[in-house]
Amino acid sequence: MADNKTMTSPTQYDVVNAKWDTCLDLSLRRFVYGSFGGALAGLLLFRSPVTRWASVAFGAGIGIGSAYTQSQQLLSSSSSSQSSSVKEN
Repeated sequence: MADNKTMTSPTQYDVVNAKWDTCLDLSLRRFVYGSFGGALAGLLLFRSPVTRWASVAFGAGIGIGSAYTQSQQLLSSSSSSQSSSVKEN
């Protein structure tokens, strides 16, 4: 009754695709959360609509910047582990 399915290990492309998916998800979430944080700060601290929009843009920039830094570390760790495995062989 039970089928014998062979489990295959993830390929190099599966690992890289998963990391890219993680980076895109992280970027989108931090952009939205940064924008909401900037909007809240703008509503509480500023009266002018221009400065409120500036605080939203600032918050979005902080979110994108932190996501970029985290994604860069995530993707560079994959390339260093691949290069170390190539050097060992």
